[in-house]
Amino acid sequence: MLSVSTLIAFFVRAAFDTCDRNLDVVNKRIPSGPLLDATPNPLSFMKSKLVLLVSHELSLSGGPLLLMELAFLLRGVGAEVCWITIQKPVNLDGVVYSLEHKMLNRGVQVISAKGQEAVNTAKKADLVVLNTAVAGKWLDVVLKEHVHSVLPKVLWWIHEMRGHYFKFDYVKHLPSVAGAMIDSHVTAEYWENRTRERLRIKMPQTYVVHLGNSKDLMEVAEDSVAKRVLREHIRESLGVRSEDILFAIINSVSRGKGQDLFLRAFYESLQLIQAKKLQVPKMHAVIVGSDMTAQTKFETELRNFVIQKKIQDRVHFVNKTLTVAPYLAAIDVLVQNSQARGECFGRITIEAMAFQLPVLGTAAGGTTEIVVNGTTGLLHPIAKDGVIPLAKNIVKLTTHVERRLTMGKRGYKRVKEMFLEYHMADRIARVLKEVLHRSKSHSDS
Repeated sequence: MLSVSTLIAFFVRAAFDTCDRNLDVVNKRIPSGPLLDATPNPLSFMKSKLVLLVSHELSLSGGPLLLMELAFLLRGVGAEVCWITIQKPVNLDGVVYSLEHKMLNRGVQVISAKGQEAVNTAKKADLVVLNTAVAGKWLDVVLKEHVHSVLPKVLWWIHEMRGHYFKFDYVKHLPSVAGAMIDSHVTAEYWENRTRERLRIKMPQTYVVHLGNSKDLMEVAEDSVAKRVLREHIRESLGVRSEDILFAIINSVSRGKGQDLFLRAFYESLQLIQAKKLQVPKMHAVIVGSDMTAQTKFETELRNFVIQKKIQDRVHFVNKTLTVAPYLAAIDVLVQNSQARGECFGRITIEAMAFQLPVLGTAAGGTTEIVVNGTTGLLHPIAKDGVIPLAKNIVKLTTHVERRLTMGKRGYKRVKEMFLEYHMADRIARVLKEVLHRSKSHSDS
């Protein structure tokens, strides 16, 4: 049996080895199911190809980490991979330093975003991947007169769902690239409509690629001993009993992620239970993604609400972390409460489902393509209209234990069928094959 100290040491190491949560994705055993070591790597055709990856920034946010994951998948099959970061802090910080060295150690070449080396690499590359809409401004600034010779081999990977990314200067070259890759159907449709109606430009051939869980996360999710040890440790650190029920939202704390509406719904659920005199275990709300140092106005509002409603003993704020597995092991239900257009995809949702957790999510964005309403979780409206429905759903999963457990098991089955690392690699491979073929056809014409 693994000790608490051994498991915690593993996750502490992962926190400092900042990409370990999602990026160690090659040459490791897939723990169970039909995907065995003998399964051919769907990306093997990329061997010896030169690929240039262009990221708007290098940080712990989803976009850069996903692009790094692609870099390591490609390196794992023998591709030559070069990386460019457009925006870097003036003074190299610890995160950038750590992530760059992670890439260098895995054989990814890190080059300057500006200068002749960047231009030469883009011209020689078999494939150029632009990551996020913001990266589009690099094309004209750096490539200049060479931009039109590079565009036919560009795959644009888009993750954004917010209107302020629809700037003509960012995306004016979209119609000329080989293809666009987007994380969900609803986001792809949004981009199709928005670019046509607001910018009067046409999207290129667009591919929807749902993401998948890393092998590392799946190994923990499927290890009952590890989960039990982590569950006990995290609950002890929060001062929560083993029989208590934990509802958690795991996201950066911001208004767009809906922590304020979640806390309002949680408070309303307590009122409903009291009014109906229901006998249930003690309920807790956990906010993972807090920033203890920033002290933002929004987080202050959250903490003041908790004090005002006198629920300090039930609400727990946890600092932001990449090591989500211990918290997924410790909680009973994930709340995905992103507002407005929702998440482009929302990887935490499939990570929670891997841990056999039901999901209470907003009926918006990529969440609707992951959560099967009434089967693997329950959906509620966005904004204030969703507060009472979410509160009622919290009560439902608190009072109906069997339903909660059944939803979790069905969510896990859905992950195994659709959202593993291999599935994601296979989906990406199909896109890359088409983009390379289209690029070659253009160069031959």
